[in-house]
Amino acid sequence: MKTILVTGAAGFLGRNLCVALRRQAAFEVLEFDLPQTVDDLSPLAARADLVFHLAGVNRPREEAEFMTGNADLTRRLCADLEAGARRPVLILSSSIQAERDNPYGRSKKAAEEEAIAYQQRTGAPVGIYRFPNVFGKWSRPNYNTVVATFCHHISRGLPVQISDRANVVRFVYIDDVVREFVALAHRTEWPATVLRPEVQPVFAITLGELHDLLVSFREGRERSVLPNLADPLTKYLYSTYVSFYDPEQLAYPVDLKTDDRGWLFELIKSPHAGQIFVSRTRPGITRGNHYHDTKIEKFCVIQGEGLIRFRHVLGGEVIEYPVSDRAIRIVDIPPGYTHSIENTGSTDLLTLFWANEIFDPQYPDTCFEKVLP
Repeated sequence: MKTILVTGAAGFLGRNLCVALRRQAAFEVLEFDLPQTVDDLSPLAARADLVFHLAGVNRPREEAEFMTGNADLTRRLCADLEAGARRPVLILSSSIQAERDNPYGRSKKAAEEEAIAYQQRTGAPVGIYRFPNVFGKWSRPNYNTVVATFCHHISRGLPVQISDRANVVRFVYIDDVVREFVALAHRTEWPATVLRPEVQPVFAITLGELHDLLVSFREGRERSVLPNLADPLTKYLYSTYVSFYDPEQLAYPVDLKTDDRGWLFELIKSPHAGQIFVSRTRPGITRGNHYHDTKIEKFCVIQGEGLIRFRHVLGGEVIEYPVSDRAIRIVDIPPGYTHSIENTGSTDLLTLFWANEIFDPQYPDTCFEKVLP
């Protein structure tokens, strides 16, 4: 079993990484973070085969804490690692700010230099990651990233301040970082040198675009509309945004359309993937008796017993498909066929429907014609 030490284990990246590492039976995970002190670090370092050094300071009360929490802590960690016999691999979480001449950047650059000196003295492998902004679940608003702050405020209807809508920010997604780190944890061979790998992909977006996209997520939820999840950045931001929902507000009502046939509601809609809706149909009731020129659908009965009928609009025999929850199957509804679904059982019929486009009352592409003469 490989023993892995994670410093900064209670932080945003640390929590995500520790959870992922603990899913692997091959690892023993040791954690270091406040309220532990540097004196608690030595026995942990002595046991480690690999160290993810994520601990650091980026929002101190006093400027001197940058050096204390970044460079000095890294120096102490390297000394503890060097004092042991294992010479563990050291992976340092640095920042693109190390390229800049500001207090935080200088402290991160100094931390890198301590890691490089550890490699030169011991020959142990060292990896240094200069991360741009990292975003994802479990990040802290008003602390970790602008994404966390925007997600928290917008999901709760709070005002958001934007200093410059045109300002471009660069991001990597938390799970891309974690996947990279877990792969490193499984690695068995290392070159005795300093590596400077990068996590990909790196995304770029302006603050204005970020704000407007997150606002569209809030508005879309009210209309059951999903964003374009085929775009990786949108998918990752949407997952992050949903993670910031108030736990007391996870459930929300639907627009239930009720008549003498039963009820129907739209579950989710997407301009890129169509929509899913659900219906409950009473015994003896038939829905449909219409066809589409272009729209296609899929029907799936998940409760009850029914009969789906088709007839080509240009003529031909009626085709019947019995459906029930005893042998669930999906039935394709092609264009140009008038179709219906009848509840032939003694209980309510529950059906999932998918259509490849969102219903538009102005252009419904729904032409009524009975299947049975």
